[in-house]
Amino acid sequence: MTLNKLREEISKEKDEKRAEVNKRFFKSGKGEYGEGDIFIGLSVPKCRKIAIKYSALSLGEVQKLLSSKIHEERLIALEILVYKYENNLENKKNIFEFYLSNTKFINNWDLVDLSAEYIVGDFLFDKDKEILYDLTKSSNLWERRIAIVSTFNFIKRRKFKDTLKLAKILLNDNHDLIHKAVGWMLREIGKRDEEILRKFLNDNYKKMPRTMLRYAIERFSQEERKGFMRK
Repeated sequence: MTLNKLREEISKEKDEKRAEVNKRFFKSGKGEYGEGDIFIGLSVPKCRKIAIKYSALSLGEVQKLLSSKIHEERLIALEILVYKYENNLENKKNIFEFYLSNTKFINNWDLVDLSAEYIVGDFLFDKDKEILYDLTKSSNLWERRIAIVSTFNFIKRRKFKDTLKLAKILLNDNHDLIHKAVGWMLREIGKRDEEILRKFLNDNYKKMPRTMLRYAIERFSQEERKGFMRK
């Protein structure tokens, strides 16, 4: 199973109609957050299937795939990394470090969301998490999103402290995709402990961007949502 074979297989699965939809959906137009990204129209399930089939590729080959201009090739590279990490096909520390050294290629929200919690979050769960706080200060939008989405791994294990701290740091972020990600993580905390979410909201809702707040209170009653949005 070689990189050339993988690319041959990808080429056979091209779907021009899906590619056009994805270009719009992932905002690849001029001035948009995904400007210049190239899509060939593979679905995520197809990408995942190909990734598993070629999971034995070396990290050197994965690097070539991850640095591709084609969105789906980068997605497959990240799926390979997640598969390698979860199935112990490579030293986990190596994959974690490889991932963080390649964040410039993890450059759309789907690429972050399908990988960050499974690699960065899992690796840091029982370790020092200072790198996440460093990432929240990055000028790179996607590194900031990696920081907060990585904590989904902690949330699933009912460890909320770092998510709440990072969320507070990101209250003043100026990008909608960070507002959505923070609101999403807060909502996930609320699914597991509504009291903790309510305390965070009561302390911070006046400073929260409206999109972040909307995402965080999505599971509340209509009346309560209206109350928070009016305040």
